Amino acid sequence: MVGPTRLKRDAGVIGLLYASLGAIIGSGWLFGALHASLQAGPFSVLSWIVGAMVVLFLAFVFAELSTMFPNSGALVHMTHVSHGDLVGKVWSWILFLAFVSVPPVEVSAVLTYANNYLPGLIHAKTGLLTGDGFVYAAFLLAFVVALNFLAVRWVIAINSAATWWKVIIPIATIVILMVYSFHPGNMSAHLASTPVSGIFTAVATAGIIFSFLGFQQAIALAGETRNPSRYIPIALIGSVLIAMLIYIGLQVAFIFALKPADIAQGWMNLHFTGMFSPLAAIAVAVGAFWWAVILYVDAIVSPLGTAFIYVTASPRIIMAAGEMGNAPKKVIQLNRQGVPWVGLIVTYIVGVFFFFPFPSWQKLVSAVSLITVLSYSIGPIILLHLRRVLPDAKRPFRLRLTKTISLVAFIAANWIIYWTGYGVVKWLLSLVVLYVVVYLAWYFLIHRGPVSKLGWEQAWWLIPYFGGLWTISLLGPGGLMGGLGDYGFFTGMWLLAVFSVVILFLALYCGQPAEAAERCASEIQNLGSRGLEYTRESQPSP
Repeated sequence: MVGPTRLKRDAGVIGLLYASLGAIIGSGWLFGALHASLQAGPFSVLSWIVGAMVVLFLAFVFAELSTMFPNSGALVHMTHVSHGDLVGKVWSWILFLAFVSVPPVEVSAVLTYANNYLPGLIHAKTGLLTGDGFVYAAFLLAFVVALNFLAVRWVIAINSAATWWKVIIPIATIVILMVYSFHPGNMSAHLASTPVSGIFTAVATAGIIFSFLGFQQAIALAGETRNPSRYIPIALIGSVLIAMLIYIGLQVAFIFALKPADIAQGWMNLHFTGMFSPLAAIAVAVGAFWWAVILYVDAIVSPLGTAFIYVTASPRIIMAAGEMGNAPKKVIQLNRQGVPWVGLIVTYIVGVFFFFPFPSWQKLVSAVSLITVLSYSIGPIILLHLRRVLPDAKRPFRLRLTKTISLVAFIAANWIIYWTGYGVVKWLLSLVVLYVVVYLAWYFLIHRGPVSKLGWEQAWWLIPYFGGLWTISLLGPGGLMGGLGDYGFFTGMWLLAVFSVVILFLALYCGQPAEAAERCASEIQNLGSRGLEYTRESQPSP
């Protein structure tokens, strides 16, 4: 018996807005204010504004692209249209890592807070999971994955209910902290000894960009909404603006709530009892014991809510990879509820590996942020190229000032990659290079594919792009950024801005010609209009 032939279009504008907002307000709100303060002190308020602005530029870009290709896992499809098969495969791998790595981070955040009332889940010195912690983490992730086997309308309903909680609790926390403890003098304390560069490094490594990048969930669910041309731009832009106001309020309230003694040695040496669960610890310190209990409950709801919606989106990315031939066809199978069940299983299996001893929450967040920003850095390139080769294509949402916004978005994305530091950049680019080497070995030695069909002509610009990111990060500032220190922080930003302009032109030069792009776009749009002949899980893959 044949099952559903397409994903169900049960996501309305509120559901999409809540999907993005629910993904934005996760573990970032529980830890972000602390880590941003450690790096930037009172300047951290500016860090949240910078992070929101960067993401807004990317959101504007994807508001047009996602309505052109309202398929779930749309970015995988867009990349193939713009730059062909090889770039599409590389970006499928990057996107897969970006989505599947977030739920383990959120589950780890739950256990980090829970360690205060269930000792033994986290190593006190390293912040890593213990053996018992790993078992609990695997169980929690399995629970989140199991919920996603429900039909998408129930998934959206569950997330919408959780999002109300996730919005109300942070807003209430802002008010309560300011009522119980108000030290406005903290805003001007130790400014001279706080590096201005911390404004920018905090964006990349304190969980700021990690939080805001949750906006992408509306894109991942684009194929499951009835009116994408209207709903998706509202969800993308609305979720970022709402979250920005909440996060700025939280940062200010956190700084005001600290005792002057907590920052007596400067912001980089900020210390108080219970820093593994910072907001709850502050609530206890200021006398709001009852609210600390609520925060411990929220430390379960908020991260698991974000993990839930990322687990919803990850199989759609995997399914899109299968549609484009980047993964086995079996991953496109849907169950009776219209859910890509094979992708859910893959999401769980790979996610469990992220629970093995990694560095602290902050370091893992830096890595996930880098992966995600890199995955979205190609968006401005795709937008400009498709405007050129497919000028008459239907664009339900058409971005104004396209060239300016795309250029700023691409430069800003590369800046965030630079701000994460050389160690994380080296780690990610090594993974990408490893994937490319393995794929090329398979293509030539096993598949024995011809060079003419590899897609090299559209992909060679990735060599100077990745190589340049690696080199600029390596030669950049030392210390926490891990470079050789051949030039200063802001010199590196200027170099990267010029480098980004050059790469943008190279990438546009290498894009697919109009005929090939139009043919690929037509094939992808057919996926949304007629669907694929998916089978139930009981049937063999086509």
